[in-house]
Amino acid sequence: MTTFEQVPVFQCEFEDDRTGLSKETIKRALADNLFYIQGKVPATATPNDYYMALAYTVRDRMLQRWFKTTEVYTKKGVKVVSYLSAEFLLGPHLSNNLINLGIYDLVRQVVEESGLDFVQLREIEEEPGLGNGGLGRLAACYMDSLSTLEIPAIGYGIRYEFGIFDQEIRDGWQVEITDKWLHLGNPWEIPRLEETIEVKFGGRTEAYYDEKCRYRVRWIPDKVVKGVPYDTPISGYNVNTVNTLRLWKAEAPESFEFQAFNVGDYYGAVNRKVVSENITKVLYPNDELMKGKELRLEQQYFFVSCSLQDMIRLHLQKGESLETFHQSFAVQLNDTHPSIGVAELMRLLVDEYEIEWDQAWQITQNTFGYTNHTLLPEALEKWTLSLFKNLLPRHLQIIYEINQRFLGQVRAKYPNDSDRLARLSLIDESGEKYVRMANLASVGSHAINGVAALHTELLKRDVLGDFHELWPEKFSNKTNGVTPRRWIVVSNPLLANLITRKIGVDWISHLEDLKQLEAFIEDAEFRREWRQTKQDIKGYLATYIKENHGIEVNPESLFDVQVKRLHEYKRQHLNVLHIITLYKRIKDNPNIEITPRTFIFGGKAAPGYFMAKLIIKLINSVGDVVNNDPDVRDRLKVVFLPDYNVRFGQRVYPAADLSEQISTAGKEASGTGNMKFAMNGALTIGTLDGANIEIREEVGEENFFLFGLTTEQVYELKSKGYNPWDYYHNNPQLKQVIDLISSGFFSHGDTNLFRPLVDSLLYHDPYMLFADYQSYIDAQDQVNQAYRDQEHWTRMSILNAARMGKFSSDRAILEYCQEIWNAVPVKIELEEYIQGRAGLKV
Repeated sequence: MTTFEQVPVFQCEFEDDRTGLSKETIKRALADNLFYIQGKVPATATPNDYYMALAYTVRDRMLQRWFKTTEVYTKKGVKVVSYLSAEFLLGPHLSNNLINLGIYDLVRQVVEESGLDFVQLREIEEEPGLGNGGLGRLAACYMDSLSTLEIPAIGYGIRYEFGIFDQEIRDGWQVEITDKWLHLGNPWEIPRLEETIEVKFGGRTEAYYDEKCRYRVRWIPDKVVKGVPYDTPISGYNVNTVNTLRLWKAEAPESFEFQAFNVGDYYGAVNRKVVSENITKVLYPNDELMKGKELRLEQQYFFVSCSLQDMIRLHLQKGESLETFHQSFAVQLNDTHPSIGVAELMRLLVDEYEIEWDQAWQITQNTFGYTNHTLLPEALEKWTLSLFKNLLPRHLQIIYEINQRFLGQVRAKYPNDSDRLARLSLIDESGEKYVRMANLASVGSHAINGVAALHTELLKRDVLGDFHELWPEKFSNKTNGVTPRRWIVVSNPLLANLITRKIGVDWISHLEDLKQLEAFIEDAEFRREWRQTKQDIKGYLATYIKENHGIEVNPESLFDVQVKRLHEYKRQHLNVLHIITLYKRIKDNPNIEITPRTFIFGGKAAPGYFMAKLIIKLINSVGDVVNNDPDVRDRLKVVFLPDYNVRFGQRVYPAADLSEQISTAGKEASGTGNMKFAMNGALTIGTLDGANIEIREEVGEENFFLFGLTTEQVYELKSKGYNPWDYYHNNPQLKQVIDLISSGFFSHGDTNLFRPLVDSLLYHDPYMLFADYQSYIDAQDQVNQAYRDQEHWTRMSILNAARMGKFSSDRAILEYCQEIWNAVPVKIELEEYIQGRAGLKV
């Protein structure tokens, strides 16, 4: 018999290529993804191929956490926060995920050792154009904080094929370009084709009695659209939690109709597909025309119906009864866009699952919370009854029923008060009849909140005053916040590193720790480092402006920045009046001593908003004159940077010395740009509006440049009869500035170009620029003086950053969890990755 000598067995440990974090494993994974996912070899690979391979390599390292998070939520039966928002302005994923996973420096080193340019690959990433401004960015910050705080959550929205338009400036005018953010693919999303949901539109309703002789209504639609979910992982910072953002794409039930094709109707063969997919084609269609309004309502109902049906599916999968639905999901309505959800959940519960009305209403009210984001009447959505009936006939019936029962309660409490009934009604009957979506959201939710202390008080007093009088217990304030991961760590690594060297790393998830920086305020070396860091950042932006826009700016000048959506109430044109005032001073006395300033603007105007577009033209026209006048000698520069988005903000917020937050008091709900600027060390010039009030309280009034009327003064002046002509005639400086614009000085002699803007100010001035002008100029003169003392300015800059702990989105989310959602953290523990546990036996 043959014997064999025993051979020693060597135990080798191998990292899995999908989860391993050693340099060699990541290098191997990067090469594998280039070859197996992109189907390329280095000889044929483009920079985008390398970016995609890198993105998949990072996403792979999130998947184990993502699936484990979902598994724990399902098994433990936890309460999940469902954040319904028509916008999610996420920004680029790559850097944020690298920071949250704790592998940014490691991956950068791997990429560079592989012979690639990390910065180039990072900049290739297309930004998801899924939002318009603060509303969508807030939703993104909140998703980041929900994951970081380990709160079970799902974000629900729309997967717009074309996002908010790309903006170009041609001859000073805004030009809108299609935002094709998906044209090269999106490596961060995973389609879940088997979880498709059907959504009905149009048609008619039919009443009947069921087998138990109960009155029922059947909805017979004339169109059905499929909602296909695309899931994106949202990682938390320094935790294993990875929550889900689920975005819905609209598709036709049948993409191709052979019968139409066979008879030569080639357009008809694909027409249904085209019409159905229009729903998620573009973010915010132009809704000046009825077709645009119809499409916008379709968009809102589509994503809300998909989302609620998805939540019900998840709830029933766990073996739960729908009577406990509100114990499984806390659904937050991010403004009025998703407020049709109140009627849709009632429809699903009453019509589809045959729950009695009273119980369904109790479930619905306990499920929803409503965040109001605006004080502007035009932003409180209303839909004509004819449009609503044509598109959502069953929902109109349900809204009528809700309204009848609700107004019955109001009559019982306030008999013989017909005016109050008219104001509270879900139907506006003052002229053409409308459905009031803010009223629907207020009645159908158990909690209503504003987004800054002043905003909430004005909501309770004015916009929703009757609802507050009826249900004061529903109302609370949740001041907005922003994530320091995106807005300091990712966007301002130089400052983040300086802070970390001084106080450690915990501030990234506990922003209140920035207070520790105050201990170094008298440390001359620390102030020098802070000042040099800011100077380096400004130098990078100056280089970018020169290389991309051909304007040379002085990095040592005061960078005065106003970047936000273009709207008259945000008063970018007040800023322009100040620029012209300084320009006039130089022209009147070319040797005047003046603090050098670089004025930086950015922002998009809605495509149909003529006056906002004219303001953009004015900014650029004034810039053309000021930047090319030899008398100015580089003491003033005006730059309008096009295509404002998250990446834009990451470049500009860190470089600002002065943050312009100059909206008319009582008009801005909160603002979040004000927070991003201040936590990066910018000082604020602003009115007592929105979150400015709370920022000033936190940083100290001596570190904030205040001007302008208060909200009460605005109301009082308007009630007395505000006349802008009085200010124009009584202020020679203001008159000179307005006359210079009117004369055609900034428009090559064309006296008509800016006439609509000038006439609006002279005869109406709805946002009271003239009333605030002199106060604004005086405050700006204080800024000039303060900036000349760089040591004092640096102290103020440090204190602004150090005292911004309150404005973390982590704080805001904790308040929502404790006071509205009743949601608690759930820790995710990872098991060691073993391939055999991955689902297949291999």
